Amino acid sequence: MGPVSWKESLQSAMSASTQPSTFPVEATFRISPLIRYTLFGLLVSLVLPLPFLQVRLGSPVPLWVTLAGIAAGCVALAAALSQRVLTDGYGVAVRYARWVPGFVGRSWRMAWEEVREIRSAPTSQGGRVHYLVNGRGDRYLLPMRIAGFARFLRILEARTGLDTSRVKPLAQPWMYLALLVCVVLMFGADLFILAAAFAGSH
Repeated sequence: MGPVSWKESLQSAMSASTQPSTFPVEATFRISPLIRYTLFGLLVSLVLPLPFLQVRLGSPVPLWVTLAGIAAGCVALAAALSQRVLTDGYGVAVRYARWVPGFVGRSWRMAWEEVREIRSAPTSQGGRVHYLVNGRGDRYLLPMRIAGFARFLRILEARTGLDTSRVKPLAQPWMYLALLVCVVLMFGADLFILAAAFAGSH
C-alpha cells in the first residue's frame, strides 16, 4: 500500500468527525436558569402583596383560599419548568418530573430514524414554533427554552441530517433579561405598596 496523501488524510478525518456514531449525543438539557428564575420572580412579584393586603383591608375572601391559589400557581409553574430534554444514541425524549400529571406536561420519545422533517408554525405573538414530524405525520413540539439550545440543534442535525439553520429560540435572552429588570422593579413597587398600606394602619 502506497503512502497516503495529505488530501486523503484530511478527507478521512473530516469524514470520521461527521459520523453520527462518534458524535457525542448523550446529554440532558433543562430549562434555562434565566427563564426559570425570571418566571418564578414574576409570579411571586404579582401575588406577594395579596395576602398582606387581604388581611389589612379585611377582605371577605378567606385567607386560606388566597394562599391555596398562590400555592397552586407555584406548583403549576414548577411542573411546567421541570421539563428536560434527553438525547442519546437512540433518539430524543422530553420528560417532566415524576410528580407532574400527564395533562400538565406531555412526555414523549422519538427515535432519530423516525424524524422526517422539522415543521414550523407561527404563533399569535409573531414568533415561530417548530415541530419534529415522523413518517405518520405525528408532531412533537421542539423544546426551545432549554439551556444549551445550540448544542441540542447540533446533535439533532448530526443524527437526522436535517437542516436546523432556520430554527431559532422562541425568545432571545435579552427579552428575559428585560423581563427580569421589570420583575425587580415590581418587587420594589410591592414593598412600597405594603409599606404604605401598613403605615396607614397606625
